[in-house]
Amino acid sequence: MSHTGERAATGPETNQLGGFLDRVGIPPTLALGYLALGLFMIGDGVEQGYLSAMLTDQGFGANRVALMFTIYGVTAGIAAWMAAALSDVFGPRKLMLAGAGIWVAFHVLFVVFGVDQHSNVLLLLCYGLRGFGYPLFAYGFLMWVVRTARPAKLGMAVGWFWFAYIAGFSTLSPLIAKASIALIGPQHTLWAALVVIVLGAAIGFAVRAPGGDRPVDRPETNPIRGLVQGVSLLWQEPKVAVAGIVRVINGVSQFGFPVFLPVYFTHSLGFPLGDWLTIYAVMYLVNLGCNLLAGYWSDRYGVNTVLRWMGCVGCAVTTVAFYYVPTATHSFWLSLIIGSLFCACLAGFAPMSALMPKLAPKRTGAAMAGLNLGAGLGTAAGPALVGLCLTPLGVEGVMWVFGACYLIGAALTVFLKPRKQPV
Repeated sequence: MSHTGERAATGPETNQLGGFLDRVGIPPTLALGYLALGLFMIGDGVEQGYLSAMLTDQGFGANRVALMFTIYGVTAGIAAWMAAALSDVFGPRKLMLAGAGIWVAFHVLFVVFGVDQHSNVLLLLCYGLRGFGYPLFAYGFLMWVVRTARPAKLGMAVGWFWFAYIAGFSTLSPLIAKASIALIGPQHTLWAALVVIVLGAAIGFAVRAPGGDRPVDRPETNPIRGLVQGVSLLWQEPKVAVAGIVRVINGVSQFGFPVFLPVYFTHSLGFPLGDWLTIYAVMYLVNLGCNLLAGYWSDRYGVNTVLRWMGCVGCAVTTVAFYYVPTATHSFWLSLIIGSLFCACLAGFAPMSALMPKLAPKRTGAAMAGLNLGAGLGTAAGPALVGLCLTPLGVEGVMWVFGACYLIGAALTVFLKPRKQPV
């Protein structure tokens, strides 16, 4: 892993802003990339707080909506797996541009033919194919961060990545959706997301940090070989496979909640849609600060400790509580508090990207591909569990299933001790 470019960027000639960014853990040459990521994830996340409720109101069945999110998760998982290997071959900037192009093309088709024309087939097809877009953009940039940040600041650099990711996807996007829906309506809000996506993509493409265009691998490297290595490493390095499973567990609630909680809160509990979007936004606003705190703690106390107790055990408790507290009280404020506690604990998973170079130090790209595969599959696992469990078990049962998944994750962290490096 080379950090030559970053050292050059933080030499005596670096301005005060660059020095400040380096001190807080942001690679100065990638600062605009974090902004680009935040904007892109705003556009990608605008729909998350209301899309399932909107489609249900338009007559699409709950199982159909769950299937749509599941297909989206599968394609996102494939793209996340591809991102690490392909960034080694083509460079992160080209990968980010490709992700933005895929997102724009299939989002237009999704809205025009799936939503406006009320086509079940095209709803599933276009939304599913759009799932290839955001992981190529986001995880392409993550690989840029992992290969650029100084080792001593890697935990914080990754924490800032998740800060930008969550700020856009889960914090600002619900607030923007709330204002936009009130102003232009839910379907026009889907169109407005395109503007933000294009802006984020343009800023991302303008970043000129070292390694953006120069592939890590030789130009003649076959990208298929990199993809295969990302999978073969899962059985060659069992710890990487375990980390991938924990990363899947990380996403079950985060990506399962949008499938059924907007409907549960607005239809069953009687919360106004605006109140639910506010809860959803504040939850992830709390997550922002806690991502940085988790990155700091991981550099100080170790990734495994933060992951096990803050991430897995904390999410197991708060996921179940996020059903019982709102159901028992119907209180906006108590619902907001318990949801915020869940997202505070969710931040405990953020430093996992800093763990992978330690689990497979000689095959960082392949290790990150395995982790990204787990991250992407988490977007499918949550909706899939909802689709399987919601009808027979109800909302209460789904929340218990999610909580049990996090306890399994806590047990698996026992196997994630990094190998000792030779002195």
